[in-house]
Amino acid sequence: MPRSPAEPSPQPRSQLTPEDWIRAARNLLVSRSVDAVRVEVLAKEMSVTRGSFYWHFKDRDDLLHRMLMAWRDEATEQIIYRFERRGLPPRELIRDLLSLPFRGEAAQEAASTELAIRAWARRDERVRQILDEVDAKRLSYIAQCFSALGFGIAEARGRAFALYSYELSESLLANQGTAAQKEERKALMERLLLAPA
Repeated sequence: MPRSPAEPSPQPRSQLTPEDWIRAARNLLVSRSVDAVRVEVLAKEMSVTRGSFYWHFKDRDDLLHRMLMAWRDEATEQIIYRFERRGLPPRELIRDLLSLPFRGEAAQEAASTELAIRAWARRDERVRQILDEVDAKRLSYIAQCFSALGFGIAEARGRAFALYSYELSESLLANQGTAAQKEERKALMERLLLAPA
């Protein structure tokens, strides 16, 4: 039966991309756990059939692996690239790194994802290896920033570890202290980390 001109035609459902599935899986990982990241749960949350999933992924393990790789690239490679592209002097770069945990909603989302991945890594050796690589890459990058300020290798590594530990702690303890107290902690860390050896 032909449709009358006044009657709107049905809109085709937009195709889900692998990134849509990965985003939904990451949300489940954060809100529940890796055990909740299952094809049937995702399909129900996204109001699609399970068959839609298999257009993009071989199986659940493929999704989990690609979600982990996407996180690794976003949380490390892309951040380092953005920092490098800005061309800040090393001292400003360290100050900028110290402010990462306080960058609003994006920082909170990144911290929640990271904490969920760290919890997952305690149970899965493959995830632990990726997380160890991410930690090593971040620490190496931060140590290079301190080396550029003239600190020796051991001193640069130690200060990088202190800065990185501080960032992780601020993520873990995000609800501790007022905004003014958080600013005081950041200022203290900046003074300690940038003080001459």
